[in-house]
Amino acid sequence: MSVLVIAEVNGKEVDRGTLSTVTAAQKISDEISLLVLDKSEDVLKGCQKIKGVTKVIAAKGDLEGGLAENIAPVIVEAVKEATHILSSAGTFGKNIMPRVAALHDSQQISDVCEIIDQDTFVRPIYAGNALATVKSLDKVKFLTVRATAFQAAETEGGSADVLDGPIAKTNGLSTFVKRDLSESDRPELTAAKIVVSGGRGIGSADNFAILDSLADKLGAAVGASRAAVDAGYVPNDYQVGQTGKVVAPELYIAIGISGAIQHLAGMKDSKIIVAINKDEDAPIFQIADFGLVGDLFQIIPELLEKL
Repeated sequence: MSVLVIAEVNGKEVDRGTLSTVTAAQKISDEISLLVLDKSEDVLKGCQKIKGVTKVIAAKGDLEGGLAENIAPVIVEAVKEATHILSSAGTFGKNIMPRVAALHDSQQISDVCEIIDQDTFVRPIYAGNALATVKSLDKVKFLTVRATAFQAAETEGGSADVLDGPIAKTNGLSTFVKRDLSESDRPELTAAKIVVSGGRGIGSADNFAILDSLADKLGAAVGASRAAVDAGYVPNDYQVGQTGKVVAPELYIAIGISGAIQHLAGMKDSKIIVAINKDEDAPIFQIADFGLVGDLFQIIPELLEKL
């Protein structure tokens, strides 16, 4: 029995979600292969050092842009020796894994947050308000893993061998043009230890600057509710929630966020939750460890003075 983990590469290193997926894979088997869809030698060397990985499979060919249409057949080719195929449940995994599972005529199990045994898994349903225990009878299991549910594997201590993998070929159906990424000196949202998030109560895009000041003081990432994103206050990649990113930082500060169930699904596993809202009946206070009722435009400047 062996596990194949699909590596998501973020710049010149493996994404934290992949490291958490490696930890999840260790609960299934000690034989873990990491399929790397990137030609960078630095990335491959980094993958070799990940603790718990026994083999690194380096894919070749047309890997530019990580197009699912080109990459899915490569993963299917690599599946031949594996019993479990895992990827983190981020944008990358959600794009590729359904296509791979369909090509293999198998059913995917999404957002796995606990592994009971080699066939049985736990996943959230109803926006995280209930957990379903699922048993798969497929010969090959395809799983996306909720990264916040597992510790990240150590990036030192491994000594995996690098093997040549399948060759990706373009099918002519799609072409990678470019990728526009927002650049920031702040930590990446899903990997940050502290997250400061704003909601519709912030009032405008200009007012979000006050959250930026607080985040800079704390060394935090900045997030937002869907209401704030839909209102155009911040870009889509700031969104935390059921249809956005799932985070579980050491400290989550929710400012001007009412606490809709869809938002709570993306941050309720945070270690400490602080809520600031002028509505004392806001649902966010029901899960907050600490709550401040008041005008955020008075509270945040006072907080900044004391930091």
